[in-house]
Amino acid sequence: MRTVLPKLALATLLLSGCAGTPDRPLTPARHVIDEIERPDDGFPSDIYDPFEGFNRGSYTFNAKFDEYVFLPIVYGYRAVMPDVLEDRVHDFFSNLSEIPTFVNSLLQLNFDHAGRAAHRFLVNSTVGLLGFVDIATLTGTEQEREDFGQTLGVWGLGEGPYIVLPILGPSNLRDTTGLAVTATATAAAVPSDVSNTTAYEATAYGLRPIDTRNNVAFRYYSSSSPFEYELVRLLYT
Repeated sequence: MRTVLPKLALATLLLSGCAGTPDRPLTPARHVIDEIERPDDGFPSDIYDPFEGFNRGSYTFNAKFDEYVFLPIVYGYRAVMPDVLEDRVHDFFSNLSEIPTFVNSLLQLNFDHAGRAAHRFLVNSTVGLLGFVDIATLTGTEQEREDFGQTLGVWGLGEGPYIVLPILGPSNLRDTTGLAVTATATAAAVPSDVSNTTAYEATAYGLRPIDTRNNVAFRYYSSSSPFEYELVRLLYT
C-alpha cells in the first residue's frame, strides 16, 4: 500500500498530459495570448480562485521542481535518445491514450469521437507496430482527446474553483476529480502481476512522464511578466 499514492499521483500526471501548462494537449486554451497582452484589457476579476494563497505557493513550488528536477531529467533524456526514438516513444504513449478517449467518448455519447479513437487504436496497434508509428495521423485520421473531467462537463458539472496542484499544475475541482477517477480506474485495470513488475513501473512512472514533459514547450517564468500566475490562470480557464 505504501506505493499506491505515489503511483496514483504519477498516473494522474501521465493522464493529464502535464496539466500544469497553458499549451496542454487535452484541452485547448480558451483565451489566446494576444487577448491577454492587450494593455487595455486588464485581467478579468471573475475567475473563481478562492485558494489563491495556496495556489500561488503551489505554482512557485512547481516552478522550482520543474527547474531543478523535471527539466534536467528531460534534457538528459534528449541527450541520449535519438530524435527518431523519441518520436516512436511518444507515438506509443499517444496510442495508449486512445483507450480513455474511447471510453469517455462513449460516456459522452459522442460516437464520432469513439469511432475515431477505436479506429486509430486498431490501425496504430497493428499496421503501426504496437503504436510505435502513428499511421492513423499519417493517413488523415487526426487524434481527439477526451477525459473524465470533460465527461463530467458534458453532463452538466461546472468547473468549480481554480486549483494549482503540486507538480501536476493548473486544474479545477471538476478536472481534478476526473484525473483522480481516471488514475484510479487505470491502476485498477492493470493486473497486479503486470503493474508490480520493474519494467511496467519504469515505463509507466518513469518514461511516460518524461515523454509528456518533453513534448510540452512551456517554461515557467519565460514570459518575463510579473503577472505570469494570472496569465497562466487565464489561459487555463
